[in-house]
Amino acid sequence: MSWFEDIDNWFKRIQKYFEELEREMEEEIDRMMRGVTPEEEEGGKGRAKPRYYYYGFEISIGPDGKPRIKEFGNVRPKGERPIIEEDIEPLTDVIEEEDSVKVIMDMPGVDKDKINIRVSEDGKKLIISARDTDRRYYKEVDLPTEVDPSQSKATYRNGVLTVELKKKSTGKKGFEIKVE
Repeated sequence: MSWFEDIDNWFKRIQKYFEELEREMEEEIDRMMRGVTPEEEEGGKGRAKPRYYYYGFEISIGPDGKPRIKEFGNVRPKGERPIIEEDIEPLTDVIEEEDSVKVIMDMPGVDKDKINIRVSEDGKKLIISARDTDRRYYKEVDLPTEVDPSQSKATYRNGVLTVELKKKSTGKKGFEIKVE
């Protein structure tokens, strides 16, 4: 299958997602007009649907010359119908520099005190979660190299989280990083 067919199939899948989102939004508007919550409609048994439908994609060209499509948000493919999750997977960029790795995430709508950042025990994965009244974010980022979390820092400004991690582990395991 050529990469043209891959992209065509991807666009068809995206079209199905948007059709399903449109249907769900129409149902939600209908519920709101009737003054019924999702819990009341489901007899109090089901979980409420998330307040936000957050979906996006980034297309880039890889080193092999083929396009790479990176999806993010809380809309997940699952067969014919997408699954809407409470946790949003933020748009993430990982930039490897000479002596550090920089991870940049788009996480609007949360207070910096609600952001938790940690590095896995092997120093090769960054785990970020945030939970505020309106939004929940979660992302596990595979790092291109082992890092030393004790010499790392994080900043959060205007809804953008930037984590700078120094390369090489000093043997410390599972270290948490405080957001400035």
